[in-house]
Amino acid sequence: MAMTPVHVSEEVRAALDAGRPVVALESTIIAHGLPHPRNLAVARELEGLVREGGAVPATIAVLDGRARVGLDEGELERVAADTGLRKLGHRDLAPALATGASGATTVSATAFLAERAGLRVFATGGLGGVHRGWTETQDESADLRLLARSGIAVVCAGVKSILDVPATLQRLETLGVTVLGHGTRHFPGFYLASSGEPVDWTVDGPEQVAEVLRAQDALGGPRSAVVVANPVAEADQLDPELHDRVLARGLAEARERGVTGQAVTPFLLAYLTRETRGASLEANLAAVRGNVRLAARIAAAYA
Repeated sequence: MAMTPVHVSEEVRAALDAGRPVVALESTIIAHGLPHPRNLAVARELEGLVREGGAVPATIAVLDGRARVGLDEGELERVAADTGLRKLGHRDLAPALATGASGATTVSATAFLAERAGLRVFATGGLGGVHRGWTETQDESADLRLLARSGIAVVCAGVKSILDVPATLQRLETLGVTVLGHGTRHFPGFYLASSGEPVDWTVDGPEQVAEVLRAQDALGGPRSAVVVANPVAEADQLDPELHDRVLARGLAEARERGVTGQAVTPFLLAYLTRETRGASLEANLAAVRGNVRLAARIAAAYA
């Protein structure tokens, strides 16, 4: 079977050819992060926020064995409604293309396909990272290694707070991934405005981020991502005391139930959503909206 090429939508291709700003969006938040039909409403909202910022949205997914950068309305509706969609990381792309599978793309797969299509800016919620208890489990998200070799700017609210944040930052440093705090001297905590961990570099606006990207282009050499850590507004964050209390209980319950490996993250995210009565999900969505708005402004400044 011949390799299926990455299909770039007409709108996204026209924007790239004309040098207009484009922002990549992942599809796992649509397919696996929210219930239907709210997931479709959020997908449309995020694409609308990109457009309001003067950029073209490029939601990414794999449909029927073809990687798609930029979805039309029918494809977006399918991603939101099809309960059989797989969750695809970077390592899953080749098997998915070869077997004609369909799936929503995680951070690693989205970043890879976005760069292949010529995009420079990608907005998401929170990155994966080093898991708690890494010294025993050696459990680390594939996001980190992929970002170490992808020349793309990823606007995020830090890494998921259920992870080992200090170890993740150390790992990003080891891998040579640049981390910029947008308007903050502390790394965001996903649901929280701050994880308490410092960042080495602070930028004050999208123009400064664009200058960093241009400097990276000028330097050349091995490519790596630029993580733009954009904190959720304090007014929208999850109450820190509630967060810490519920997370501690969730971690204890995961240990008691023997939840390990890839099952830990979805278990804890679902636990937080349930035990905070949806407040953690609303904080997540607030962070995503802020990241998408900023990503559109960065893409416009860079273009």
